Amino acid sequence: MDRLLRGEIPPGGRCDIKTLAREADVDRTAFYGTRPYAHLREEFERRLEALQHAGKIPDPREAQIDRLKAQVTTFKERLATVEKANEELGDFRVQALARLAAQHEEIVHLRGIANAASRVTRLPGARAATMGSC
Repeated sequence: MDRLLRGEIPPGGRCDIKTLAREADVDRTAFYGTRPYAHLREEFERRLEALQHAGKIPDPREAQIDRLKAQVTTFKERLATVEKANEELGDFRVQALARLAAQHEEIVHLRGIANAASRVTRLPGARAATMGSC
């Protein structure tokens, strides 16, 4: 019992009654009911619970499981944050594209007005000006 509670868990075992029974070479049913080792099961469970309340987990696999569960929770929170940021960026992209399209339409409209006005003279483009100087 003391070895298990110190964290000296045998291969394939856990910090539980089944492993305690196997290590003691006693039938597991002897730890239940009015059987001869029932008081040892109660003491083992009491001591194990006391260790767990103190924040100590004698079974390294249980400690690893708890640590991994905490990591999963952290990763889920981070994923939710990233997904929210991606959604916000997607919305921003849609708004930016809509604004660009509206600005393009305004430019096309203003060019149409400028071409229609008789007072405006269009200057030759940069290419036409360089060809004439050759």
